[in-house]
Amino acid sequence: MFGIGMPELIIILVIIMIIFGAGKLPEIGSGIGRGIKNFKKATTDAEKEDPDKIEEGNKT
Repeated sequence: MFGIGMPELIIILVIIMIIFGAGKLPEIGSGIGRGIKNFKKATTDAEKEDPDKIEEGNKT
């Protein structure tokens, strides 16, 4: 996973908690989740809409 181990993830989470506070973490998590969901939906919709254009772009 991008060369990031468990100790690095813990340090990153601690820094995020210090910056944003523990109360904002659920809001941040849900926002990130919605963003990922929208991104996946947009990519699958694009593939369904015109799969030939996507394959032409990958051949370069």
